[in-house]
Amino acid sequence: MLNPIAEGVLIHESEFIQSNSSVVQGSEGVLLVDPGITSAEMVGLAGDLRESGVTVVAGFSTHPDWDHVLWHESFGTVPRYGTARGAAAIREVLADPGWQDRVAEGLPPEYADQIPMDLLGQITALPAGTSLVPWDGPAARVLEHRAHAPGHAALLIEDARVLVAGDMLSDILIPFLDLQAADPLGDYLAALELFDSVADRVDTVIPGHGSVGGPAQLRERIDLDRAYVQALQDGRDPDDPRIGPTAPLDWLADVHTWQHRRLTEQR
Repeated sequence: MLNPIAEGVLIHESEFIQSNSSVVQGSEGVLLVDPGITSAEMVGLAGDLRESGVTVVAGFSTHPDWDHVLWHESFGTVPRYGTARGAAAIREVLADPGWQDRVAEGLPPEYADQIPMDLLGQITALPAGTSLVPWDGPAARVLEHRAHAPGHAALLIEDARVLVAGDMLSDILIPFLDLQAADPLGDYLAALELFDSVADRVDTVIPGHGSVGGPAQLRERIDLDRAYVQALQDGRDPDDPRIGPTAPLDWLADVHTWQHRRLTEQR
């Protein structure tokens, strides 16, 4: 089901870790950002759009993780954009003849046979430095950074004052670091500074996973994520409710332990 969250912006929330797909309405159709996880969800989303009298005219992938580069034939054959770095990263995965087996190892077992793989990762790279998604609709500003994954980008839907954040600024997930990067902690802090710089232009934040938030929640999530990263930088255990005794996802404590250990080893 599509739920409106701002003028001309709707979301669909998946059962899989509250994954959010964003729909931005334009004059000729919609921009679809990070579509849903299972085939049934995507077919249902495409049906909802058709019933509303609109079609998908473009897609956007915020980053090259498998759950953000999916697609379904029911959305049609349209450009699916991503940053140059993000597109290059997923092309590298697809260049491996055994990529399907490699990706399958990381799929959640309860959803694995429901996830469409045929069109995974077919992303059109935007030229480096592109500032706006090239489509006939509201300005969607590309905010590229290096946190979480190569070529990660958020979209600022300027007229609607909506920030589509990709896999950041979640109320249920701690920062997932790109531990293969040269400076994963510095990259993450720089991305949070980028979000800080546009926060006055945002009324609604859509995380890749978790609840939609207002301007107060945006500031709170920036501060909470910064405190988490700075604690890791200082070698301290963070005081973060997302990994505490009341955490919504019990396995996140293990992710935190793994990240902390890897950073310690790298030092």
